Amino acid sequence: MTQTTETTATPEDTQPTRPSRIRVHRAWFVAAVTFVTIIGAAAFRSLPGLLIDPLHQEFDWSRGTIGAAVSINLALYGLTAPFAAALMDRFGIRRVVAVALTVIAIGSGVTVWMTEAWQLMLCWGLLVGLGSGSMALAFAATVTNRWFTERRGLVTGILTAASASGQLIFLPLLSWIVSEYDWRPAAVTVALAALAVVPFVWLLLRDHPADVGLKPYGAKEFVEKPAPVRGAARRAVTVLFSAMRTGPFWLLAGTFAICGASTNGLIQTHFVPAAHDHGMPITAAASLLAVIGVFDVLGTIASGWFTDRYEPRRLLAVYYAFRGISLLFLPMLLAPSVHLPMVFFIVFYGLDWVATVPPTLALCREQYGDDSAIVFGWVLASHQVGAALVAFLGGVARDTFGSYDVVWYAAGALCAAAALMSLVIRRRPVGRAAVAA
Repeated sequence: MTQTTETTATPEDTQPTRPSRIRVHRAWFVAAVTFVTIIGAAAFRSLPGLLIDPLHQEFDWSRGTIGAAVSINLALYGLTAPFAAALMDRFGIRRVVAVALTVIAIGSGVTVWMTEAWQLMLCWGLLVGLGSGSMALAFAATVTNRWFTERRGLVTGILTAASASGQLIFLPLLSWIVSEYDWRPAAVTVALAALAVVPFVWLLLRDHPADVGLKPYGAKEFVEKPAPVRGAARRAVTVLFSAMRTGPFWLLAGTFAICGASTNGLIQTHFVPAAHDHGMPITAAASLLAVIGVFDVLGTIASGWFTDRYEPRRLLAVYYAFRGISLLFLPMLLAPSVHLPMVFFIVFYGLDWVATVPPTLALCREQYGDDSAIVFGWVLASHQVGAALVAFLGGVARDTFGSYDVVWYAAGALCAAAALMSLVIRRRPVGRAAVAA
C-alpha cells in the first residue's frame, strides 16, 4: 500500500495570482485634456490665411490692411501670454482657459456682421488675439511644469503638436467651406469649435496634482499646491525686467521672433495667397498646409524626445539652419499644380515647423527655474511680434512688388542668423536657474 504524503496549502498558495494592474498617472490624462483643448482652439489659427483673398475681393481692402488685422491678432497672441501664465497662478488654469475660449468664440462670431476694416481689427485682431494669447504655449508650459518632473521635453512636444493637429483637422474643412460657401460660415465654425471645448476644460482639467492628492509625474516627494499669487500683472512685469538683465533672454527672444516670422507670420498667413498667385487652387494650397500639420506633429514630438537627450542649443541651430535653406528654395517650387519637389518642401518644413519649442522651453526652464513659464510667455511674445511684423510686411511687399519672392529670401537669411544666435546661448546649471530678483 502506497503511503501518500499530504501537504498543507498556505493561503498564498490557494489564492489565484492576479496580474498586477498598471495604473496610468493622472498627469497623462491632464495632458490629454490639454491636447484636446489646444486642438479645439487651433481652429482660429487656421483661418487668417484663408481670409485674405475673400476679404480683398468682397470689401476691396488691401492685403496690407488685412495683414494689419492679422498682425494685431498675432502680436496680442504673444503679448497676452506672460500675463495669462501669471493669471493661471492667481485664478487657476481652468478659469483662465474657459474665459479665453469664450472670448475667441465671441470675436470670431461677430465678424460675420462687419462691414469696415476697423471692425476686422477689433474682432479678429483684438478679441481673438486676447483670447488666443491666453491659449498660447504658456498654457502648455504651465501644465507641463506643474504635472511633470520627468518627460517634460516629450510632453512639451506633444502639447505643442496639438496646435498642428488642429490645423490638420480644420484647414481642409475651413478651406472647403470658404470655397463652396463663403468666409462667414467658416468664421462661425471657428466660434463653435472654441465653445465646444469649454465643457472639457471645466469638467476634466485640474490645476495642480495636489488637487487630487498626487505627486507630479516622476516626482519623489509630494508637492504642495502653491497659494494663489496676487498681483499677476505686476509679477509678469517684474519677471520680465529680471530676465531682461540676462543675456540668454535676448538671444532666446531674438531666435523665437525669427521662428514666428518664418512660420505663423509667413507660411501660415501668406502661403495660401502666394500659391494662389501661381495658379494653385485655394483648397490645394490649404491641403498642403494641412500636410505641414501632419509632419509638424511628428517633428515636434520627436524634438521633445531629442530635447530630453541632447543639448537644446545645438538642436535649435540645426532646426533654424534647415528652415532657412528650405525657404530659399520655395520661390522655385510654387506652381499651378503640386509637384514632387513641393511635396519634399512640405514634408521637410512640417518636421521643422515648431520643433524649436521644446528646446526653447527647456532653455527657459534651465535658466529661469520657477519663473520659466512666465519668461517663456515673454519669449513667446517676441515670437508673435516677429510673426505680426511679417504678416503685415508680407502683405505690403505683395502689394508693392506683385509677388512674395523677396519675403521668402529675407526669411531664409533671418533663419541663418537665428542658427548662429542659438549657438552662443550660455548654458547654466539647473541648480542656479533662479532669476535674480
